[in-house]
Amino acid sequence: MSKLRILRRIVALVVGGIILLVGVVMFFTPGPAILVIPAGLAILATEFAWARKVLAYFRERVAHATQRNDGWWSRLARKFSRK
Repeated sequence: MSKLRILRRIVALVVGGIILLVGVVMFFTPGPAILVIPAGLAILATEFAWARKVLAYFRERVAHATQRNDGWWSRLARKFSRK
């Protein structure tokens, strides 16, 4: 591996790891953890296969939840906007 490639992996590990840890802390404190954690995983996924797998799983779960709750807002709006 070239020195540039090693440096790139180290930077991705440090930056992505810090962002991921901040997102995990946000689960227990106020903050947008649901946005920060995938951002950290996306940075890590540029260099690590395990992060790509976790990010793919996360995307799959979000897609499933979106399909399951499809139309939720419109049903809620109809409920509160009766004429």
